[in-house]
Amino acid sequence: MRTRLRCLVAAVLVIAANLLLVPGAARTAPERTIGVLGDGFLWGVAASGFQSEGQSPDSNWTRYIEANPGWDRLGDSVDFHSRFRSDIALAKNLGVKVFRIGVEWARLEPQPGVWDSSAFAFYDDVVDAIVSAGMRPMLTLDHWVYPGWEADRGGWRNPGMVGDWLTNMSKVVDHYAARDPIWVTVNEPVAYIMHEVNRNGTDAEQMLNRVAQAHNSIYDYIHRVQPNALVTSNVGYVAGAESQVNGPLLELIGDKLDFIGIDYYFGYEPPTLAAAPASDGSAPAPAGMWDLPVRPEGIYFALQHYSRRFPGKPLWIVENGIPTENGQPRADGYTRSKHLRDTVYWLQRAKSDGMNVIGYNYWSLTDNYEWSSYTPRFGLYTVNVHTDPTLKRIPTDAVDTYHDIIDHDGVPADYLPARPPADCQLIDPPASCDTPVTAP
Repeated sequence: MRTRLRCLVAAVLVIAANLLLVPGAARTAPERTIGVLGDGFLWGVAASGFQSEGQSPDSNWTRYIEANPGWDRLGDSVDFHSRFRSDIALAKNLGVKVFRIGVEWARLEPQPGVWDSSAFAFYDDVVDAIVSAGMRPMLTLDHWVYPGWEADRGGWRNPGMVGDWLTNMSKVVDHYAARDPIWVTVNEPVAYIMHEVNRNGTDAEQMLNRVAQAHNSIYDYIHRVQPNALVTSNVGYVAGAESQVNGPLLELIGDKLDFIGIDYYFGYEPPTLAAAPASDGSAPAPAGMWDLPVRPEGIYFALQHYSRRFPGKPLWIVENGIPTENGQPRADGYTRSKHLRDTVYWLQRAKSDGMNVIGYNYWSLTDNYEWSSYTPRFGLYTVNVHTDPTLKRIPTDAVDTYHDIIDHDGVPADYLPARPPADCQLIDPPASCDTPVTAP
């Protein structure tokens, strides 16, 4: 790969703008019924170590927060570190089969070659609690966080980073392989890379190659230790530009993915509209994640994209959810419950159309620290970090909804989405205009 990733991402904006020229197709998909997802479907919830644990040791991200006084302080986050048993019980009560967590390198190896037995004991207790609750752990090895001492060495700019990374991750695999976890090697590598580019000037192409080397090496190691393991590196899907943004990554690691892990949140947002000032009569630019375009039907095209890129390979939505601003009702009136039901409808449509969808994780079980702020809320259970010292878990309207969906293996065959499909140009062009969908 000869083009630097930062230039590639900039070029995506031009490509995306051109996609506005794709005309709406006159054809419509035939009406169809949907089947349930089945007893074997893997319903789950997700969380990350740094974002939810609290009591975080020195790391690249504690330093990024310290360097940005306008960001929310991390503090104890939602204190998963002390409350994991009750949080795992909440997941069990939902009926989910998978609980995704992160295993934090900065906690396990606070100094080079120095391993913290109490940190391993903490994760032992977490994994044991997940298994005892009848769920399978999905363990993320790297969710964008590495130790402070590794930051002192240059992070991913350091040629020795891959070796240091593999030393820790191999130790984690040796420790937990007997519990038969599902593995996520690196969370959303391209987003990870862009954070590192923006925070410390990391070379994008260099980091991409090193992350791919790390993934491919630990993939092979996991399969030596745990031969029947399921291993992925989940991609953050970018509607309207997925091939350009995540395509180079998949060229490097696609042969070493047991399933395609997809994080899907937002529909396509034309750059010309996103940047338009409100004074010109158009919608104002988004103030936060809660203003970005939510298009639940877009998850169908994300699955379609990877079912075509990797025919027959299992597909798993590793993260999906909807943000609110401090837990307040969204301006568009769309509730978390409606969004969840609509999303599951499109999962069922995808499976009915032959896509090999095997699992779905809701992001996230509780609210957490969204990489600078507690304002965006994604949790099934909301937590008022700034105003409630007890950090009470408060159920949203989606808790009962998710329980009901799991109980019935999906939404009913005659379910009609609360939010019908948007204009095809606003979902995931050109695919969404080439093969448009209707509801039903």
